[in-house]
Amino acid sequence: MEKIRSTTVLAVVHNGQVAIGADGQATMGNTVAKNHVRKIRKMLDGKIVTGFAGSTADAFTLLERFEEKLNAYGGNMKRASIELAKDWRTDRYLRKLEAMMIVANKEETLIISGTGDVLEPENGIAAIGSGSNYALSAALALRKHAAHLSAEEIVREGLTIAADICIYTNHNFIIEKPV
Repeated sequence: MEKIRSTTVLAVVHNGQVAIGADGQATMGNTVAKNHVRKIRKMLDGKIVTGFAGSTADAFTLLERFEEKLNAYGGNMKRASIELAKDWRTDRYLRKLEAMMIVANKEETLIISGTGDVLEPENGIAAIGSGSNYALSAALALRKHAAHLSAEEIVREGLTIAADICIYTNHNFIIEKPV
């Protein structure tokens, strides 16, 4: 049985704002399985926003574990991310999960991977999923040449460009900002 996969997530820190967005497409092999998947989740009353790419069931497992870590560490996003990455790397069950996450609050954005990495992008832009390179490139160019745009506008345009190029990314976007 083929895994259902989901695709492009983009987060941007720009002009004191943070926005994170994702497309809504899930694919099964080379077929669109669903057009309106919600890959963005709010946690801690909207203070933290997460986005996932990869196997949907695996991503939900990681989201649950991340929420547990947030509660265990008093909402400290960076500490919860590091602890999740440690578990992900060392736990026999979690090691088999095929997903990645971006987590963001008002101050920072992190990428969490199954290899034990917690990466804070140097340029304030994070992207994961099959269309990530397109979205990242577009967001970098927009921030450089259209500095007047908001973080949310850069995310929307970056995702639009990715959706125009990547067959695993559609134009049904969900974009959120942490409160």
